[in-house]
Amino acid sequence: MNRIFILSPARTSGERADLIYNPGARFDLARRLHRGEALPIRDIFSFLSGLYFRGKVAYAKTFASPPARLAGTLVITSNQGLVDVDQTVTLDELRAFSQSEIDLKNPEYVEPLQRAAKRIARKVGRDAEVVLLGSISTKKYVDPLLKVFGERLRFPLEFVGRGDMSRGSLLLRHALAKTELTYAPLGGATLRGKRPPRLEPRRWNSQELRVWFDSCVKAVNG
Repeated sequence: MNRIFILSPARTSGERADLIYNPGARFDLARRLHRGEALPIRDIFSFLSGLYFRGKVAYAKTFASPPARLAGTLVITSNQGLVDVDQTVTLDELRAFSQSEIDLKNPEYVEPLQRAAKRIARKVGRDAEVVLLGSISTKKYVDPLLKVFGERLRFPLEFVGRGDMSRGSLLLRHALAKTELTYAPLGGATLRGKRPPRLEPRRWNSQELRVWFDSCVKAVNG
């Protein structure tokens, strides 16, 4: 069965983003962007969102099974619709993301998103699963996608009741163990529920996590 994953975006404004926009920034990612390089959106959003976004990318890269010539791991953007997480963006494009609000009343956000979703819907087929890895209880992601994908749009049942950090850790654990979560249709689903038991404490070594994350992406991308 064809299966693709759609990831919610990282926040491109605020304190974390300001570290990138600062022309005096000394860390590698920011310096490269300020030099005019275009970097993979997965790397930029992983910096902005940390464990949660890395967990989404690692999990999706591990379990995606897209049809030929279609990316299996896509991310929502505020003004470019759905893009491959490996697509590169410039500092100017990143700033443009921050200037377009992710809001159902904003056509600059909704129209590109639905155009991209319709193109993907035609390619994946009627029996495919399109799994949203993101905030399942917010209409700003769910409604535009549900209108296009209908019953094909699914979510991990294990997300219900969990916060972002818990979801990120859950996704990383399942990617490492190569065990999939349980997917259910989003339409009409109960998206709020009792908080599940806390995950067993686990210390994530940042350097080890980075090495593993990079090797995961490299292996899937060939």
